[in-house]
Amino acid sequence: MSNGTFDLNEFIRESKDTLVNPKSYFSTMKTSGGMTEPLIKAVIYGAIAGVFSFLWSILHIGALTGGVFGSAFGIMVFIWAIIGAIIGLFIGGVIVLVISSICKGSSDYEANVRVVAAVMVIMPISAFLGFAGGFNLYLGLIIGVAVNIFACWLLYNGLVDALKASPQTAKIVMYVLIAIFVLIMLLGLGTKRRANQFMRDYNRSDYKEMMKDNPKN
Repeated sequence: MSNGTFDLNEFIRESKDTLVNPKSYFSTMKTSGGMTEPLIKAVIYGAIAGVFSFLWSILHIGALTGGVFGSAFGIMVFIWAIIGAIIGLFIGGVIVLVISSICKGSSDYEANVRVVAAVMVIMPISAFLGFAGGFNLYLGLIIGVAVNIFACWLLYNGLVDALKASPQTAKIVMYVLIAIFVLIMLLGLGTKRRANQFMRDYNRSDYKEMMKDNPKN
């Protein structure tokens, strides 16, 4: 995508290259040209992720969907996916800038933001696979860990090939990030189980109250 314009076909090609051949993509990725391009990428990825999250919500698939709250949660999930992508782009740029500096890579903020925008291609994939947690929390956990590991792999390529960071240092940082992700997801598993149990109990009690108010003849 050239500066000031948006080419959908180019966007699709870049997204595919990021997923299929990240080393090649990041080694030729533009690290300058303005913030418009990475911002557009983040919004599109966030919107696609929001569509999937909204769909799983109205179908009552997911950790915190179902019952009387499903559709209401869905539209907010869609909106917040876009807002979160925009916020995450700029905050992520700061975080990656710090990581890049530690790894002796580029300290240019725009270059780091562009790497973050490219790695955000994982957002729609993560949202699409989010249905797994609605069927089995442990399956959802395994898929979530796998997606995060892949995201770290993309970020590693971005650090080394686009930001010229030290490969060895970047690799160590990625191992640390993966360990943090796994720990957070394991801790979150218990919270999700309690949330699911609460929703099931609420819906059962709500159903019973309805039956009391409308007894069969």
